[in-house]
Amino acid sequence: MISPNNAIASPPADAVVAAEHLTKTFRDFWRRPKARAVEDLSFHIRPGEVYGLLGPNGSGKSTTIKMILGLLHPTRGRLRVLGRSPRDVSVKARIGYLPEESYLYPYLTPEETLDFYGRLFDLSRAERRRRTDELLDMIGLRHARRRPVGEFSKGMARRIGLAQALINDPALVILDEPTSGLDPIGCRQIKDLILTLARRGKTVLLSSHLLADVEDVCDRVTILYHGRLRAAGTLDELLTESARCRLTLPALAPDALRRVTDAVRREIGAEPEVSAPRRNLEQFFLDVVEQAQAAGSDAAASGARAGGAVADYLTAPPAAGGSDAAAVDARLARLVQPDETPPTAPPPHA
Repeated sequence: MISPNNAIASPPADAVVAAEHLTKTFRDFWRRPKARAVEDLSFHIRPGEVYGLLGPNGSGKSTTIKMILGLLHPTRGRLRVLGRSPRDVSVKARIGYLPEESYLYPYLTPEETLDFYGRLFDLSRAERRRRTDELLDMIGLRHARRRPVGEFSKGMARRIGLAQALINDPALVILDEPTSGLDPIGCRQIKDLILTLARRGKTVLLSSHLLADVEDVCDRVTILYHGRLRAAGTLDELLTESARCRLTLPALAPDALRRVTDAVRREIGAEPEVSAPRRNLEQFFLDVVEQAQAAGSDAAASGARAGGAVADYLTAPPAAGGSDAAAVDARLARLVQPDETPPTAPPPHA
């Protein structure tokens, strides 16, 4: 665990995100300091890690994410994303971002929305169609693929926002409140997807106020308050109560339970706490819904359905010898280099 006063070790060479003494100060019209949103923040995110960025409103989470996306420039400090400056366009092409609010064109359908974002990443028509089909299956909206997005509920729009964040098969996925507006089925699906992406080797940065979601999926977390790091570490480091232990036993007859508690009382000199374990409410809810689905059909439902398998292109292993960064650089070079073919001379006038 890292406390606010501990020095933070230098980030490893392969860190996907490396922030060192990051500070962001907003200024007014006359360039006078107005608000310090982030102050002396250092952290790093390893490849294939699910990293949680936590804190109350106004703690600096959104400002930090915007600096990682290259939308804001740090006032002081050093920030590297995928080994480069976050303002590098080739870095932006390898990031998938789901903002806190899903900004979608309401008159486009889901398949038109995903096709639009696929074209921004220069995907071929066949590849756009394949990925769109897989993503709509994954988020449970294939049946609504031709409905305008403006007719969707918040939860359905959130699913489309997640799909567009994955259309480019990103190396770094940044999710800001990804389960906002989703029902428990959708929340469980998103968490399973996050874990699948991490197993595939992708890196996920998760910002959420739903701490139970963070606890389910994150490897490490950083907690911010007033722009400063207050705690950081793995969940085991932060949450384990080393001064207490818990013993789980199968159901015992009353006499047997009394003998066990008497033995424990004699050993520790205090009354042990005895209670029956409770099921997780989320899992209980999902079990009830699964049983209801097995008993009947939801074919007539118009909302989002339970999603299918994770899109194949997200779970397939990276191509051997391939380099996403090299492919992006080559594509950018074609876009920015002037055409060296000399212009054809106009025909002489008759």
